[in-house]
Amino acid sequence: MTDMTGSDSGGAPRARTRGDPGPIGGSLMSAVPALAFLGALFVVPLGFLLSFAFLTIERGDIVSGLPTLRHFFETLTDDLFWIVAWRSFWVGVVSTILCVVFAYPVAWVYSELKGAWRPIVLVLVVAPLLTSAVVRTYAWIVILGGRYGLINSLLIDLGLIGRPLRILNTDIAVIIGMVQIHLPFMILPLISVLDGRDRAREEASLALGASRIVTFFRVTLPLSVPGIAAGASLVFALSYTNFIIPQLLGGGNYTTLALQVYEFIIVILDWTEGAVRATLLLLSCFAIVLLINKLGAWYTRWLEAGR
Repeated sequence: MTDMTGSDSGGAPRARTRGDPGPIGGSLMSAVPALAFLGALFVVPLGFLLSFAFLTIERGDIVSGLPTLRHFFETLTDDLFWIVAWRSFWVGVVSTILCVVFAYPVAWVYSELKGAWRPIVLVLVVAPLLTSAVVRTYAWIVILGGRYGLINSLLIDLGLIGRPLRILNTDIAVIIGMVQIHLPFMILPLISVLDGRDRAREEASLALGASRIVTFFRVTLPLSVPGIAAGASLVFALSYTNFIIPQLLGGGNYTTLALQVYEFIIVILDWTEGAVRATLLLLSCFAIVLLINKLGAWYTRWLEAGR
C-alpha cells in the first residue's frame, strides 16, 4: 500500500509516475521565471554592449557592421589605458587588503561572543547596507571636505594643524570610501567561516603547549582562508568596478576604468571605445576573482593534505 508521501508501507520510495518532473525537474521549472528575468534584463543588454566592441559606431550610428578586433588592439596599445587600468587595480587591491585587516577582528570577536551580543554585532555590521552607497559617499564628502570638513575643522580647533589638509579628491579619500562601504561584504563571509570553524583543533594546539598567538597563526587563520577568499573576491570586484566612489571622492581628474566606460558611452558617445573598455574591465575582473578563488582553494587543499 502506498501512502501520500510517495512511499509504500515498508518505507521504500514509490516509482515516479509518468509526467512527474521529479525534484531536479521541479527545481528547474521553478527557476524559469528568474532565469527569464535575468536573461532579458541582464544577459541580452550585456550581449549588445559587448557586441559594440567589435563594430565601428560613431554618434550612435553603425559605420561598419563588419566585426573587427582593431579597436581592442588600439586600446591595448594606448599608454593611458594601462595607467588607468593600473590605478583601478591598485585601488581594488589596497581596498581589499584593508578590508581584510579591519574585518577579521570584527568577525573573530563575533565568533567568540555569546548570548545577546551576537545579534547586536550582526545588526551593526549589516546596518550600513540599509543606506544607499551614494548617501554614504556624500557623507564622506562632508567628513573629508576642505576647511569646513569635520576632520579639518576638528584638527584646526584643537590646534594640531595650521591649515586644512587636502584629503578629498585624492587616492586616500577614494580608499577610505571603498573600505567603509565594502567592509560588510568582507565581514559576513568571515563570520560564517570563523563561527563554524573546528574549535577542537585550537583546543588541541593549546593543550600541546602552543600559545594563543601561535595557535591563531597556525590554526585559526589557515582555517579562515575560505572566508578570506570569498570576501576578497566580493570586495575586489566591487572596488575594481566601482563608479560612484571614485567620481565623488576622487574629483573630476580622478579616472578609473569604470569612469572611462561612463565617459565614452554617455559623455563622448563613443560606444565602440566604451564597449571595448567595458569588455576589458569585465574580463580582467573575472580573471582576477577566479585567481583569488583558485589560490584560496589550492591553499585549503594543501593545508588539509599536510594534516
